[in-house]
Amino acid sequence: MLQYRVLASTGMQVSRLCFGALTISPLQANLPLAEGAHIIRTALEAGVNFIDTAELYNNYHYLREAIRGYQGEVIIASKCYAYTSRGMQDSLELALRELDRDYIDIFMLHETESILTIRGHWEAIEFLLQAKQKGLVRAIGISTHNVEGVLGAASVPEIEVIQPLINMTGIGIKGGNTQDMLAAIQTAAKAGKGLYGMKALGGGHLLARPEEAFAFILSIPELASVAVGMSTKEEVVYNTCHFSGQPVPEKVKAKVRRQPRRLLIEDCEGCGKCLSHCSSGALRLDEGKAVVDHSLCTLCGYCSRACPEFCIKVI
Repeated sequence: MLQYRVLASTGMQVSRLCFGALTISPLQANLPLAEGAHIIRTALEAGVNFIDTAELYNNYHYLREAIRGYQGEVIIASKCYAYTSRGMQDSLELALRELDRDYIDIFMLHETESILTIRGHWEAIEFLLQAKQKGLVRAIGISTHNVEGVLGAASVPEIEVIQPLINMTGIGIKGGNTQDMLAAIQTAAKAGKGLYGMKALGGGHLLARPEEAFAFILSIPELASVAVGMSTKEEVVYNTCHFSGQPVPEKVKAKVRRQPRRLLIEDCEGCGKCLSHCSSGALRLDEGKAVVDHSLCTLCGYCSRACPEFCIKVI
């Protein structure tokens, strides 16, 4: 059985394993609707009650189909880049409409860098506060790859939930290393923030060491949950076994084991639009072509959406 924890002051009881929905989306696996929805439903029926998504992922339709007719509780966290009241209103209305729900459990600012980013997006936060009063949002939060993003959010009373990037080797962490991020997480927890992690497998770089990576992330007591990307039923079984302390069937291990994923860039015309969408600084132009530093890439796939010629994909 999966374990559940209360997400601090929100009062929401979430499964320690959160379904990271990025991997099924057009930015990555781009699964057919029925297949992607079935994988999410498989996770729900295995006890996962928490799903992490974002407007950028363009996958609300998968979630809508997965939860259609489902009788159990489903807690959904989404996020967007809006910085104005109108922009946040549009993003929230899109989520409610596409998910076919009356409210969103957690709505967050996407990829917050620091307290300065929070202040710069304050108009959007004020709209979320009003939406919360109307029952359209249950809790407000931020996601961040930055140590300063966690510390900044920890100092803001209105922010209830923080989703930090954290893994055992520090892949993708900005403004510090793993120990710095752990210290920031502890500070945020002491401030009463609900925390759930992301990128426990380093965006795929730690697929060869999943047991070690999961043992590390589950040892962090401040994290109520951890979002892990899943795009096959075997991955759902593999992850739910790990998070419930059960042995993973050998057949499942054999199917899940694979070479680490990588970012592929083909037929690039050198427009450079992808560079500004890479928060990890993994892309650069070299002789008129975009090239990737695989040691920095977290395989989020955000750059692929920025490419007008569809030259970039995660494989």
